[in-house]
Amino acid sequence: MGILANHVPIVEQLKPGVVEVIESTGSTKYFVSGGFVSVLPDSSLNITAIEAFPLDSFSSSKVSSLLAEAQKNAASADEAVAAEASIEIEVLEALQAATK
Repeated sequence: MGILANHVPIVEQLKPGVVEVIESTGSTKYFVSGGFVSVLPDSSLNITAIEAFPLDSFSSSKVSSLLAEAQKNAASADEAVAAEASIEIEVLEALQAATK
């Protein structure tokens, strides 16, 4: 999804992935686990996310090990553990793709 000047006002849900903030001085990439983006009639943009971290703060090897652990937990007989692991897998797979 890209937002340019004079974009039609919208509200969209963000899936786990990378948000790139482009400014006149350069750009910065952040990984968000989800949230919402809204474009207002004056072309201002609001991003609401529970957490956002600079993409370069992640180690691909650490992400891989966390993903392997979550995949093991997804097979748990405990429904709560399996459900939490399922969410972790979705976020970690998106993070793994972004760090490659």
